[in-house]
Amino acid sequence: MLPDKSIRQIPRTGIPEYFESIEDYDRFIKLLVKTNCIDNAKKIWWDLRVHPFFNTVEFRICDVPMTVDETICIAALFQAICVKIYKLRTRNMNYIQYSRALINENKWRASRYGIDGHLIDFGKEEEVNTRALIYELLDFVDDVVDPLNSRQAAHFAKKFSKQVPAQTAS
Repeated sequence: MLPDKSIRQIPRTGIPEYFESIEDYDRFIKLLVKTNCIDNAKKIWWDLRVHPFFNTVEFRICDVPMTVDETICIAALFQAICVKIYKLRTRNMNYIQYSRALINENKWRASRYGIDGHLIDFGKEEEVNTRALIYELLDFVDDVVDPLNSRQAAHFAKKFSKQVPAQTAS
């Protein structure tokens, strides 16, 4: 496996660009295929992508949850986020879209400091404890978890925020 720094040099990795519609995304893929950049959309290695053969969205960023409960929790949260954003979009309600550079800052912070660190709340323009952001995320998806029958699975995330921060050896 290549180190993260090497991976970032490969095109079509990391945080994807924003596409206004699935048609815009499809045009992008067709252009890459037509110009021999890729032979199919499986050569897109973004952290988040439309699956090239199934009618699904792939979240490719959380590769190693430690337990089955964590895996189910992450899947429930991703499902709820997708449903929430779809719900907002179908009601013509906007949500803030931040640049790749800003998202990458938080991605780096999450990788470096984990749950015990702080992420940037770009709307507030301040650092926020990652554990507090878990509760903010749960509030954001609260109205969609019951219809998905995933409240218990999604709220397993609260367990993370209650864990005592890891102690480092001196």
